[in-house]
Amino acid sequence: MGLSILAYLLLAVTGVWMFNARNQSTSQPTWLRSLHYLLGASLVSLVLLLLAIGIVGTLGHFGSLGHSSHFGAGLAVVGLVLLSGASSTLIGIMPWARPLHIGTNITLFIGLVWVSLTGWNVVQKYLP
Repeated sequence: MGLSILAYLLLAVTGVWMFNARNQSTSQPTWLRSLHYLLGASLVSLVLLLLAIGIVGTLGHFGSLGHSSHFGAGLAVVGLVLLSGASSTLIGIMPWARPLHIGTNITLFIGLVWVSLTGWNVVQKYLP
């Protein structure tokens, strides 16, 4: 989870950098957009990996899903990350995609806080 939060924070930094460059009509480094896409793909991959680990671990330990609010929080974060990733691919094509992408990422901050807090409760169940 720590790597996912790090990827999110780096995405926020690079995203704000691109946003400021666009609004101030200044040039941005040529590598910035590529780095932002690479970090975004990494976040999507990490979140899907965490989803798989969580499902397998929960099924292996409890035999079923949905024992805590962490399941709902995790699904919400997965949905937000996938929506953010999908909307990013449409930014150059559809005018509504950029505000959707930015709004989704702001909401994702709340989701990551929620999933982190509920995840702490889940971790406590596994510890002796």
